[in-house]
Parts: sequence; C-alpha cells; structure tokens
Amino acid sequence: MNFYNKRHVFIYDLVTDSAHRSFGYGEKLLSYIHNWAKVNGAAYVALESGIQRNEAHRFYEEKLDYDKWCYSFRKTLLVEK
Repeated sequence: MNFYNKRHVFIYDLVTDSAHRSFGYGEKLLSYIHNWAKVNGAAYVALESGIQRNEAHRFYEEKLDYDKWCYSFRKTLLVEK
C-alpha cells in the first residue's frame, strides 16, 4: 500500500507452463486472487507483463477485463568493479 496507489495486490510472477495453458488454470488462480484481494480491502489487483507477451495481454484484457494503464520503464546500469 502507498498513498498514491491505495491498498492493492501486486502479482509479481504468474507463469503457466506452455503445455498446460488454455485449461483455465490462470483464470482460476487470478479469480482466487481477486476474491482474496476484495476480502482483504484491496482497491485493485495489478501486474506487469513483458511488452512482447501479446497472448498474455490478450488474456488479461479480453478474458479478465484488466485495463492497460501505464508503461514501466527501466534503465540497466553497468556496475563498475
């Protein structure tokens, strides 16, 4: 929780083995997380997904009604030894 983003649940990693995709496991897991978040007072559930993961984005947006609301940026720094 923080002042800007309110109380929320952030999913750091969600992976389904490619041999087990499209069997509803991801949807069931996320449904459980959504319900748990509601019971525990979260305003929303958030996650990040790699820019190249078009099928995952389609799943989140079309199947689960997630909104794409920002871009994440990062800069890789070279560590001097």
